[in-house]
Amino acid sequence: MNKNQSAHRPDVHTFFDLATHTASHVVIDPSTKKCAVIDSVMDYEPHGAKISFDSADGIIAFIRERGLSLEWVLETHAHADHLSAAPYIQRELGGKIGIGREIITVQNVFGKIFNEGTEFQRDGSQFDRLFNDGDVFSIGTLPVRVIHTPGHTPADVTYVVGDAAFVGDTVFMQDYGTARCDFPGGSPEDMYRSIQKLFTLPDETRVFVGHDYLPAGREEYKWETTIGEEKKHNVQVREGVSADEFAQKRNARDATLGMPRLIIPSLQVNIRAGNMPESEENGTTYLKVPINKFEKGA
Repeated sequence: MNKNQSAHRPDVHTFFDLATHTASHVVIDPSTKKCAVIDSVMDYEPHGAKISFDSADGIIAFIRERGLSLEWVLETHAHADHLSAAPYIQRELGGKIGIGREIITVQNVFGKIFNEGTEFQRDGSQFDRLFNDGDVFSIGTLPVRVIHTPGHTPADVTYVVGDAAFVGDTVFMQDYGTARCDFPGGSPEDMYRSIQKLFTLPDETRVFVGHDYLPAGREEYKWETTIGEEKKHNVQVREGVSADEFAQKRNARDATLGMPRLIIPSLQVNIRAGNMPESEENGTTYLKVPINKFEKGA
């Protein structure tokens, strides 16, 4: 690694939430102690509809213990498998909440599914910053480049920070493949194109994934790989796999998958930047359950 590469190399500390198989990343500029949190988790117990913040509190404690200053709470997309803790972390530590601009598309789709009404703003205004493809911002002195990587959802983005890429659910560890593409607005064709964009990054680029599901044959959870390893060994989309071949594999795999366990509460919260719906006149907050709206083909 040359001196210039070292100067733009973030420290990364990952917190793995076993209940949702989510990897949340703290990205640190060593020279300024400024940091960002990517894809945080709010704990949700579905049987009793209870929320808690053990996962987020671990991240908050780490940031405080290290004397770090939080600048950003970032989302790679509106997750369907866990609830975001972004507002909670922001209240405790400050920072701005950011996501890709196409969250507006996702808000429109799921605003209709959940019959949110006119009081629910579908313009992304719940977030502090909406990123376009190619936007550049910073964590301390570290430049961050945004790459729009749709396919899993229309709003997915990758954050490239120095020699590290935070890809969310675009690709996973190479022995697992990629995220599903059968949610509303998802597309294996878009996913393939997005991954080809990632494959133009240097082979030594560190890749931090958003989930790991411990595929057969592996005993430890992992969340870090490289672009070179993905290009050589990704079981679904390594180099040499055509767009048509990937789409066929992805569609066949998706046809076997049920809906994520927390999709109904997650989407209602995450399209609001991690906030719950407004409480009703009795002071209680409610989440809706739309019947038969998440069946395959619905």
